[in-house]
Amino acid sequence: MPATKRSRQNTFKTILWLGLVSGTLDAIAAILLSLKVGPVVIFKFIASGFFGKPAFAGGAEMVIAGILFHYLIAYAFTWLFYVFYPFTYKLFKNKYAVAIIYGGFAWIIMNMIVMPFTKIGAHHIKPATIVTGVLALIICVALPVVLVADKKNRAS
Repeated sequence: MPATKRSRQNTFKTILWLGLVSGTLDAIAAILLSLKVGPVVIFKFIASGFFGKPAFAGGAEMVIAGILFHYLIAYAFTWLFYVFYPFTYKLFKNKYAVAIIYGGFAWIIMNMIVMPFTKIGAHHIKPATIVTGVLALIICVALPVVLVADKKNRAS
């Protein structure tokens, strides 16, 4: 097997398990940060971005849809962060700075660009919610991706 094909397969495998890890860590963080509402409401809220208010009246199918949307988004950010890590590392020369920037970037993209165009729409976000959301994304999504990408890039 040619080296480039093997390299692409290794990258794909890495992104596959890393997306699962970061998506799961992010889901756990969301659940822990929202203990009052619980995981069912969290995943129905995510599903409501596509299905609107009827998602909250739905049953297990809406929870499953929310979980699927959550992991789809987690994989998209994992892929993006992993692929662009070498470029951003060259710019900032510090993997932890890159993780902080990635976490902030993910929060801004989701809350200021994506959500206003969903059926959730634009909504008021409290400053404390912003801080906890950004920190959760830095710790649960950006940091794992950056640490793995950094290790893989140093090994190449």
